[in-house]
Amino acid sequence: MVDMPYRFIRTRLRRALPFFLLLFPGFLFATTSFQRIHPPVTFNILDFGAVPDGQTSNTVAIQAAIDRAYQTGGGRVVVPAGRFLSGSIHLKSGVELHLDEQAVLLGSPHRLDYEKISWYALILADSQQRISLTGRGTIDGQGAALAADVVRLVQSGELVDHYWANNRPHERERPQLIEFADCRNVRVTGVTLRNSASWVQAYDRCDSLTIDSIRVESMAYWNNDGIDLVNCHNAHIHDCFINAADDGICLKSSNVPPAFCENILVERCTIRSSASAFKIGTASYGGFRHIRVRDLTIYDTYRSAIAIEVVDGAFLEDVEVSNVRATHTGNAIFIRLGNRRPECGVARLNDVYIHDVYVEVPTGRPDSGYAFPGPTVAEPHNLFPSSIVGLPGHPVQEVRLEHIEIVFGGGGSRKRAYVSLDSLASVPERPGDYPEFSMFGELPAWGFYVRHAEGLKMKNVRLRCVEPDFRSALVFDEVKKLSLRDVSVRGRGGQPVTVFRNTRGVKGRKVHVEE
Repeated sequence: MVDMPYRFIRTRLRRALPFFLLLFPGFLFATTSFQRIHPPVTFNILDFGAVPDGQTSNTVAIQAAIDRAYQTGGGRVVVPAGRFLSGSIHLKSGVELHLDEQAVLLGSPHRLDYEKISWYALILADSQQRISLTGRGTIDGQGAALAADVVRLVQSGELVDHYWANNRPHERERPQLIEFADCRNVRVTGVTLRNSASWVQAYDRCDSLTIDSIRVESMAYWNNDGIDLVNCHNAHIHDCFINAADDGICLKSSNVPPAFCENILVERCTIRSSASAFKIGTASYGGFRHIRVRDLTIYDTYRSAIAIEVVDGAFLEDVEVSNVRATHTGNAIFIRLGNRRPECGVARLNDVYIHDVYVEVPTGRPDSGYAFPGPTVAEPHNLFPSSIVGLPGHPVQEVRLEHIEIVFGGGGSRKRAYVSLDSLASVPERPGDYPEFSMFGELPAWGFYVRHAEGLKMKNVRLRCVEPDFRSALVFDEVKKLSLRDVSVRGRGGQPVTVFRNTRGVKGRKVHVEE
């Protein structure tokens, strides 16, 4: 009778566990790193014939080591010190691919050495579980040479690229470093990823994903997104460094409805980008829900520090971005609801909370030094403001901006470009255009331009203009239920500080002007 209380408690816990995991699925994800009780069985690729000279193809040897680990129930495949050339390899369930500190896995410079799931990639995994990529080694895609080989194949007729444009092969014809699709319990930690010919890494429809303390240095070619999550659930990206010649960290929802991104946490990352640092979109067919982003350091970024875009019919809700410091960045905040795919219906964007953000926007190009810089804007323009823009009849809803400080270079001139305040209706809608902070051309504000929004709350927002700018600081066009509390502006020009057009339900209308 002594052990009755113990048995009673044990029985109750067993019955409660399924409900606990249902309510807190992150608990199951968090415990995956503790699955192994004993050290994993190790398989060194040298034992399978790999040669570390940087010239011999090791595709067969590395794949043989992975296959052996998989066949024995899982284990660690070690890439030791040395330079190992390889084409596509397939990671399998229960296998950890570990790169020692002086190890370099070199992607083949020949496009025909690559295989694909949806994208060509050096390391592939399709419908696998408990896979990981670890260590302090480097994966180098040799992207410039690989892209040049793709160009050669297309020009010779050996490869057909239906999207060939401007002597640049389409991004899907250029291999990535990593593509994992439909995988569960994925861990990528510690490694350095360099020189992709396209996106660096894509995780498509993956569940329970951790990307921890990796370094991305990829400026070898166009479309070098640092990290792309597509329709992923329960993902955690943290303590990473990203230097990418395209978007830094990007969440996407591809055209596989009803797939969507859900339960994503991004934190403590440093980002440099020739596009946007953190972005949701552009691909936005399914949706985005329960996204948390915090503690980002951003610098030398051409486009937006924070970009939130739904333009292909997706829903977006419950997104919070906080504790962001961005310097030398082309734009602070860009929120856009568009309609690029009318056949998919109009998107829905609501419940976005951005707070504790400091951004410095210079007057010159902030991404100087990139071999493949962001595109120039064809139309003459002054410095672009932050913007929140929906569509007529489809407003951006329930956005909160709190504790925001943005320092603009200023210097706006009527001689360069000018939109008069009595012609605000002339600002183009462009519902089907690619979403970008420069998409509307010249805008009549230097601080914030807001159009087609409802339920916008701005609290403790500071806008500073270093050089005089003739434009208004804030322009609100067709905005409902607008709340302005403790909003201040420094750097007044010749226009009214705040402009309201077709705007009603304004609370706290006065904006403090600092001299």
